[in-house]
Amino acid sequence: MDRRIFLRLLGITASVSLTRLPAWATGEDDPQLPFRPLAPGNQDILEVVTGMEWQRLIMWEEVINKSGETFGFNNDYLAFLPLDETEEDGLLWVNHEYADPLMISSRAHKSIPTKEQALMESYAVGGSIIRIKLGESGKWEMTQEGDYNRRISGRTPIPFSGKVPIAGSFEAIGMVGNCAGGITPWGTILTCEENYDACYGEHSRQPDGSYRYKPSSLGWHLHFPYPPEHYGWVTEVEVRTGKARKLVSLGRVAHECATYAKAKNGKAVIYSGEDANNECLYKFISDSNDSLVNGQLYVANLALGEWIPVSHSKQEALKDNFIDQTEVLIRLRDAAKLIGGTPLDRPEDIEIHPENGDVLIALTNNKPKGNHFGSILKIKEENADPGALKFTHETYMMGGKETGFACPDNLAFDPAGNLWFTSDMSGMGAEPYTDFGNNSLFVVPVKGPAAGSVIRIANAPKDAEFTGPFFHPSGKYLFLSVQHPGENSPSREQLTSTWPLGGGQIPRPSVVVLSGPVLEYFTLS
Repeated sequence: MDRRIFLRLLGITASVSLTRLPAWATGEDDPQLPFRPLAPGNQDILEVVTGMEWQRLIMWEEVINKSGETFGFNNDYLAFLPLDETEEDGLLWVNHEYADPLMISSRAHKSIPTKEQALMESYAVGGSIIRIKLGESGKWEMTQEGDYNRRISGRTPIPFSGKVPIAGSFEAIGMVGNCAGGITPWGTILTCEENYDACYGEHSRQPDGSYRYKPSSLGWHLHFPYPPEHYGWVTEVEVRTGKARKLVSLGRVAHECATYAKAKNGKAVIYSGEDANNECLYKFISDSNDSLVNGQLYVANLALGEWIPVSHSKQEALKDNFIDQTEVLIRLRDAAKLIGGTPLDRPEDIEIHPENGDVLIALTNNKPKGNHFGSILKIKEENADPGALKFTHETYMMGGKETGFACPDNLAFDPAGNLWFTSDMSGMGAEPYTDFGNNSLFVVPVKGPAAGSVIRIANAPKDAEFTGPFFHPSGKYLFLSVQHPGENSPSREQLTSTWPLGGGQIPRPSVVVLSGPVLEYFTLS
């Protein structure tokens, strides 16, 4: 995309030179910046620009409380909630997305698990709550003070909201596939179950309206035949107590995120996408200002620029195919297509522009359709109201060699309004991704001489991706997940990564904290 057009989409005056090269090109000194952007990297290290530093906060299997519970695997979405006015003591919520049997239970890929292995793997997913404090050395540390630290795992009983049982039960055993999420003004976390079918399978809809069971790839269903319908929900968690419930009102799909916005009438609004090829974008408008139990769910139709109500009582197509609204919500993916939901290119994370209210959606890619690099979609709600039912849309930024990034995934705005995002390239090191190196963290400044440029800030270790970027309120720290290093290892004897411990040890997903002058150059400007 022409940089002047991109700046206009950002709402920035294009008063600076248009000769800025994308960050992937050289990584050389740039007179417009007080530091040298990173070039693509392919080492098994966490690499950051000079003027920024990182510390490891916690890694998989570290003990988090006096009961001996351990930090989960493949950490993803993060959220920091201060406990006091200093904001130097708080609770960190951490998603744990999916299990890697090779690393967790030492079983070969695609092998059949024992019951003990299935228990180990299901415990490793879900979420963690840890208390962290900023020490005198300027480093963040986990503390076991108080009774906050706990796991909500794939083994924890979690009730459903509402008064109707789901697949014969009012509660599910655990949550799985916890990918991205969100935070509410009333202090709860929204954590999203994404690729749940890998754990307990799925009932897929057939052309005649019947459902066929597809077994899980992990094989947990062989020992624990839990209903697939118990997974794929948005779970709301009270972080101080650990109390959780699965929100039936937001529907059941492979949820990527749940991003809060406030409608002009005060009602709570939640945006969510389904991270899969040709799946849809959703919006939930609550009946309440401070609860998500009841309300109306909508699916986006981009051709019409309308939010279509996913309502059994309002849609004849849904009346003809489903018994009631509960079945519609359970089969949301199928229901959305029947009423005109627009298929998209893996809608992943969603963030709201802090100044103008634009809704940004990361569309990672759609390889079967030849879209290998992805894009970021922008939706402008009518009258800038998240509660509106009409909108316009346009491409905010295209991935590719011209812009210096591929496969955008997680998005975050810092306190100064700059856009940060991570990449999720599957097949790194091979065409068409050879020019991009490992997955990375980027920033797009909204002002200053480099406004509108895509600047590479950090490179992930081998096979890893950065996920869940979350800024401390001060802007001085960025909490960041390093997920699945060494994921493509053929065996424990042939590791593609040994990060972070090195020395031939197995890789360990970890949460890190970024800080330093370069971070503050953006966030405090």
